[in-house]
Amino acid sequence: MTSLAIRRGTPAFIRANVAFFLSAFSVFASLYSVQPLLPMFAQYWVRDAGTASLALSATTATMALALIPASLLADRLGRRTLIVGALLLTAILGCLLPFTQVWWQLITLRTLMGISLAGVPAVAMVYLSEEMDADALGYSMGLYIGGTAIGGMAGRVISGVLSDFLGWRLGTGILAGLILVAAIAVAVLLPQPRQLLRDPIRLGELWRRCLASFSDAALPWLFASSFLLMGGFVTLYNYAGFRLALPPFALSHSAVAAIFLVYLLGSASSTWAGALSQRLGRRKVFWALVAMQGVGVVITAVPSTPVVIAGLGVATMGFFAAHGVASAWVTRRARIGKAQASAIYLVAYYLGASILGTLGGFAWTRWGWPGVMLVSGGAAFLALLAAIRLVFIAPLSMPESTPEPTSMD
Repeated sequence: MTSLAIRRGTPAFIRANVAFFLSAFSVFASLYSVQPLLPMFAQYWVRDAGTASLALSATTATMALALIPASLLADRLGRRTLIVGALLLTAILGCLLPFTQVWWQLITLRTLMGISLAGVPAVAMVYLSEEMDADALGYSMGLYIGGTAIGGMAGRVISGVLSDFLGWRLGTGILAGLILVAAIAVAVLLPQPRQLLRDPIRLGELWRRCLASFSDAALPWLFASSFLLMGGFVTLYNYAGFRLALPPFALSHSAVAAIFLVYLLGSASSTWAGALSQRLGRRKVFWALVAMQGVGVVITAVPSTPVVIAGLGVATMGFFAAHGVASAWVTRRARIGKAQASAIYLVAYYLGASILGTLGGFAWTRWGWPGVMLVSGGAAFLALLAAIRLVFIAPLSMPESTPEPTSMD
């Protein structure tokens, strides 16, 4: 890092962290606001669970496909411009959602929202990696991931509770208004980049940078872990609402939405794991965090409301902690095309949510909760195998992107 890096405790550090927390909050509140509404959509639009899940899967799928183009656009326009523009466009699309009259209109808006949402995660981690001082990066990355946890939680709880009492149209409309306010705040607070303003590249160079990620020994395993962890995690929460609405649980929509408060555990665990990985090294903690998610999935097999909630809590802590460590690891391992490596990681992340999330719906329809556990738990097991493989991959012979006081690999 140069002397221009944002140092911990400075006004720029505070502004940047608040802005990125709000950005993460807005993206994931928008993305997951429909998740607790899937049972409601299935009833309102007369769809099965797998088809109803398209309200979320369509967004994550288009988000995945738009991430690499968004990283290319960011290199041309600048990271700050893309982040602010993406948030404002997402808020506008969210405000239109309550006015949909038929199922395909809702899916179309959610599909377009996936494209706009891609602008933030495609460059957020790279912005932090480039702008933050080495001593501040772990905290800032953990806080950003924590913002994704709180945003995902708030989006689900606000839309779920409000929709239970006011209907899904008004519930989603109020949430869209809150996201618009957050987007304006980000536009005011986010500092201009100091390390890199423009890096325009041609398609051939973009392809070369993407291929460079797959020549690294560790990055492909991190990409695979991303697909599996996110896919299993989204599957777990997609259909927990369907299960908990049935006997012996028979919870209301508001009660099911309130369960997403366990996301607060994810926010805390991601920040804690970021600091822990700086002290001990990512190899020593990543596999244990992945295993924690798998243990949480297994716990949900017990047909007791408190135990199911506890299992969701354990899985949430493991997922966000593992994701925080892995995402920071990607930006450190990438020697060429950091933005593209980060984008590939997130392509895998959201493709996992889309593919496994929809697959879990058909597993739920056919086999009930054991089918959901097969998809979610199986993904966690495969991710654990990838994490164990990462333990035996040697660190880079030179510091990963920037020198740090302790090994970050």
